[in-house]
Formats: sequence, structure tokens, C-alpha cells
Amino acid sequence: MEVHQPTRLDEALEIKRAHPLARPIQGGTDLMVELNFERTRPVAIIDLSRVAELCEWAVEDGLLRIGAGVTYTRLIAELGRRLPGLAMACRTVGSPQIRNRGTVGGNLGTASPAGDALPPLYAAGAEVELASQRGVRTLPVADFITGPKRNALAPDELIAAFRVAPAPGPQQFAKVGTRNAMVIAVCSLALELDPEMQAVRVCIGSAGPMPMRAAQAERFICESLAEADLWQAPKRRLPTALMRGFGELIADAARPIDDVRGTADYRRHALRVLGERALGWAWEQYLEEGAISSAKERGTV
Repeated sequence: MEVHQPTRLDEALEIKRAHPLARPIQGGTDLMVELNFERTRPVAIIDLSRVAELCEWAVEDGLLRIGAGVTYTRLIAELGRRLPGLAMACRTVGSPQIRNRGTVGGNLGTASPAGDALPPLYAAGAEVELASQRGVRTLPVADFITGPKRNALAPDELIAAFRVAPAPGPQQFAKVGTRNAMVIAVCSLALELDPEMQAVRVCIGSAGPMPMRAAQAERFICESLAEADLWQAPKRRLPTALMRGFGELIADAARPIDDVRGTADYRRHALRVLGERALGWAWEQYLEEGAISSAKERGTV
């Protein structure tokens, strides 16, 4: 097995063009497991840990461009306020040691249905930046992931970064596992409130062949909030029946299977509960932010 260690992105792309079957590695939290258990044996590995361009992030045209090599730990510390939902998901990934090495770019490349970072990216409408010697192209994350552990990378491409807008409002991420920490999700859910657009976006994880938006649930809650004029009355809590209906539609949107981590019925039940709770938590935050804003306008804080 050949191991290549480029120090610049253009050098890495030249290696990938010359060795299209080479597997990229950054933190190694997925690939090293496959190697150790002899599930894969690539002809070559491209170690990207020395490529500084992949470890940078910046604001470009109002979007956050986050390099594929930015670790979970750095994302939590440096971008947690701008991307709270993604930061919540990153905190559920493995142990501190894994978070110090693992990256969202690796989560995208692996394209596992249980990838913790993926539902927040779907809910936020993130794009994935793919680079090769032919140039750079971007794809919506929902188009980039094409199936369980499959993605749209061409043989000569590497994931350079992902682009996502800062949170427009409250975001939540919730996950069910067989224990409280260091566990693969039985199911997960990401939710985003966008008060300016009067929109609610939600994505289900680990309950289908890939993460999926719950479109019917989104339409239901958006129409219900608009009809009741709740966006304009942020002191009002959400009716229980409204939250239950939202949770039921999320459960209906799932396409789970029975496996060693849980049954399909359990996943649907858990997603219903997660949907209700995530919506309630996000709305509570919206109420709190509205109260703080009103107090500032009155000069009482």
C-alpha cells in the first residue's frame, strides 16, 4: 500500500488524478477502523492532515466556508454560536479523542446513514465543495450523498469544504442511542427555525438509506404557524395537538429497518418523540430571544 503525504491542496489533487483509487484520510476515525478489521485494502492512501488549506474556515458572500479538515472539536469551539445545531451534533460524536481527530468532511465522505453531522447540514441546506485539477464544483448535500455510504465524488475529486449559512434562528439536534455517549445513532433528528422566512426545516438521520428531509411535516408546521399567526406572537407556546401532529408526520416520513440497534417501530416512535421535543426546545428559545429583544427595546436590560 502506497502512502502519499501532500502538503498543498494542488499537490493532493495531482496525486488523486494520478491515483484515482487512492483513499483520502484526514482524522482516520472511519478508514482506520475499516483497515484494522480488514474490511478494505486500498492500493494507496492520501494523507491530507498536512494540507493547511483544508483546515481553514472563513465567511464568504455571507456563507461559512468550512474546510473539510476542520475537526469536530474546532467546529464546536470556533463555530458553535454560528452553527449551534451542527455543534450539538458534533458533541455527540465519539469521545474527546475522536472529536479531536474526526472531521465533518470525513462524515460527508463516508456518507453513512447514521452520520451525526449530516442531518444538521441537510436542514441548513448546506453545499459540498468538490475540487479536482479540472476545477471546483459545488453540490447541495442532498445531491452529494447518493445512497448508503455512496456519494457523488468523481474518481479524481476530493472534498475541499462545505458551505452553509449561519443559523437564521434556533437550531436543535437530538439523537437516540443504546447508551448516552460514544454510540452510533439508532435515529437522530435536526431542526431549524427560520423566523425571517417563517420556515421550519427538519431532517431525519439513521432511519432510512440516507438522511432525509421530512417535507410533509415541514409544510404542516409552517402552514399551522402561519394560520395561527404564531410567528408574530412569540409569547404564545405551541399547542400540544400541533406538536403531536408534527411528530406523527416525522415518524411517517421515516424509512427505518430492523437491525441490531433497534426495530423499525422503535425508530418511528423515537422520531415522533424527538420531533416534538426538538420543536418545543427550538420554540422555547425563540420565545426567550423574543422576550430579550423586547426587553432591550424597552431599555430594561
